[in-house]
Amino acid sequence: MKNSRLSDRLPAIQSVERRIFLKQSLSIGALSLLAGCELTADEQVQQVLGAMSSWNDDVQAWLFDPKKLAPEYPESRITRPFPFNAYYAESEVQVIDETDYKLELSGLIRDKKPWRLPELYALPQVSQITRHICVEGWSAIGKWSGVRFSDFLQRIGADPTAKYVGFNCGDDYYSSVDMATALHPQTMLALRYADQILPPKYGFPMKLRVPTKLGFKNPKHILEIFVAHENPGGYWEDKGYNWFSGS
Repeated sequence: MKNSRLSDRLPAIQSVERRIFLKQSLSIGALSLLAGCELTADEQVQQVLGAMSSWNDDVQAWLFDPKKLAPEYPESRITRPFPFNAYYAESEVQVIDETDYKLELSGLIRDKKPWRLPELYALPQVSQITRHICVEGWSAIGKWSGVRFSDFLQRIGADPTAKYVGFNCGDDYYSSVDMATALHPQTMLALRYADQILPPKYGFPMKLRVPTKLGFKNPKHILEIFVAHENPGGYWEDKGYNWFSGS
């Protein structure tokens, strides 16, 4: 009887083992790509690495559970001060004039009307205390508040069958996420940090907060959101970092 039950469960056990193996393999592959080091200038090797990165992205997307939530924490766990991180020094932080700010929309979106900050602040707000995980090896916990991104995408008539959502930013940064991640219940357009209007160093007037992704997939100073079927890449992704980069 015991052998029969084990035999019945064997396919499920093997499936779990395959998923664990894939996750471990993906971690190794992602680390080698996220290191940002050019291993060789040989074109064929670069093509192989590019194919491996694309395969990693596809499998990570397959493993991604759009209903699984990232851990949330009590306020006592918040990192103080929350670290500044960008591809430039804090003294070079982009300062955006809120009176002139308009969030532009483009691509596969029905209502492309620009949004001003008072309109965004007037939308229903949510909060989360989640961990920001940096590819450089550190992490920090912070409290973010803003508009649930799935609600905003629905409000503007974004095409839910599109594959990608992209972002262009005031500091020349750009990035993109898959639609499943954009619709994840914890993905938000963050307008506040620690219950205060988002400071410039954390991305004023708006940043994308995605606790299911590594930190560089959380663009700051967002000026434009667009929806597309073609992968628009990203600032670090186009330099060799793994595109999916789930945390």
